[in-house]
Amino acid sequence: MAENKDYYEVMGVPKNATEAEIKKAYRELAKKYHPDLHPGDKKAEAKFKEINEAYEVLSDKNKRARYDQFGQAGVDPNFGGGAGGGSPFTGNINIDDIFNSVFSGFDGFSGFGGFGGSRRANSNVPRRGSDSESTVNISFEEAAKGCVKTVTYDQVESCPECHGTGAKNGATRTCPQCGGRGQVRISQRTPFGVIQTTRTCDRCGGTGRIIDEPCAACGGTGRIRKRKTIEINIPAGIDNEQVLNVSGKGNAGANGGPNGDLHVSVNVRPHPIFERRGYDVWCEMPITFPQAALGADVVVPTIDGRVSYTVHAGTQPGDVFKLRGKGIPKLGSRARGDQYVRMMVEVPKNLTQKQKGILQEFENVAEDRNYQKRRSFFDKIKNMFGD
Repeated sequence: MAENKDYYEVMGVPKNATEAEIKKAYRELAKKYHPDLHPGDKKAEAKFKEINEAYEVLSDKNKRARYDQFGQAGVDPNFGGGAGGGSPFTGNINIDDIFNSVFSGFDGFSGFGGFGGSRRANSNVPRRGSDSESTVNISFEEAAKGCVKTVTYDQVESCPECHGTGAKNGATRTCPQCGGRGQVRISQRTPFGVIQTTRTCDRCGGTGRIIDEPCAACGGTGRIRKRKTIEINIPAGIDNEQVLNVSGKGNAGANGGPNGDLHVSVNVRPHPIFERRGYDVWCEMPITFPQAALGADVVVPTIDGRVSYTVHAGTQPGDVFKLRGKGIPKLGSRARGDQYVRMMVEVPKNLTQKQKGILQEFENVAEDRNYQKRRSFFDKIKNMFGD
């Protein structure tokens, strides 16, 4: 990543710019420097890449927040340090362990089912892992046609050194306090008699096993955080801010439970020419005044490439024609939307004297024709009512 680069300056927007302002700035800049409009221009190509890099950060709320706080270091894939390259605030914390330890003293209120109940969650049963999240940035064309993208994210997995036991070489022993059950029964004498309650064993934490020598790799937690990189298939027709679910690629489960899922938020960069509306595509087509007046064969850009279209004589500014089946593929279907093209008639500038003379002659002929029409109309009125 380039050093000392101000993404707001690259996009030409203030630091308090809204999402709409950033998107508008990107569309204008991308249209200005798009490689298709500057074939062979290396400077324009480099500028286009710089604009995309800036937009990928500023259009993502989380990345933009990190960039505003830490600069480019905040959006560097290795930001946060450590072997896994994860966030410096995450470490190997297990949220389930924190939750269980906080509420371990409320055994009598298990499930809010009454006092003295012995029904409580068994900490040794298999538990599904939590879900992970990531973001992928793709172009308008990639969203329309589908693609394969590489996604990098942080994943909690079982420690390979201790196989998830948390003990060095996987060596554990049965807890002498609970006999391996993970729970202990306590009897309390009250004015109403002896009440027995069951709570998690405080010596083994409910696992039923004792670790004499913790694993050095995971610190005895049985889990480590690693940076994972996988390829995902993005289906044709995906839209901006939709979320793809990748089954089984989330955090590792506990006690042999299955992994969670990976949720990938898709960020589609706007196109300098096309605009998506549902599964339809809209664009503007500039034509000259003679083409609009006389009709002409023109070439229209689509997401599938250029196609020919015949502009009818007398086409007016703002007229819209439809290219059936040239829109976005519909998810899970072979059907596609349509493309709508709005005609933009360009008014000529810097006319030569000859061109001005021709247009003036055209205007004079038009006025003469209108005069003849008006004269014929009044003659009809005169004949109807008499002199």
